[in-house]
Amino acid sequence: MTRTTRPALGPFVFFTLALGLGTYFTFAAVQGDFGLFRRAEIDADAEVLRRQLAGVSAEVVRMENLTHRLSDDYLDLDLLDEQARRVLGRIRADEIVIR
Repeated sequence: MTRTTRPALGPFVFFTLALGLGTYFTFAAVQGDFGLFRRAEIDADAEVLRRQLAGVSAEVVRMENLTHRLSDDYLDLDLLDEQARRVLGRIRADEIVIR
């Protein structure tokens, strides 16, 4: 009786499973929720938000300066005059309007 040998199924299943898991984890490391591409998106978003924060901080400083200049403790008459004329739409008698 001659016996034919079949290829072993165990090593084939092991290597197939190992290849599948390796492929899955590689894909997850690159494109997953915590992958490299997501990290690049987060870094780009953070930079945009840093720029917005700098702009808003500068605007807050400017508004605090204007508020201080119009406060009861320190009153800037030129700024008060400018604001009143802007709101009321008035000019002084010695001014000329050019359109």
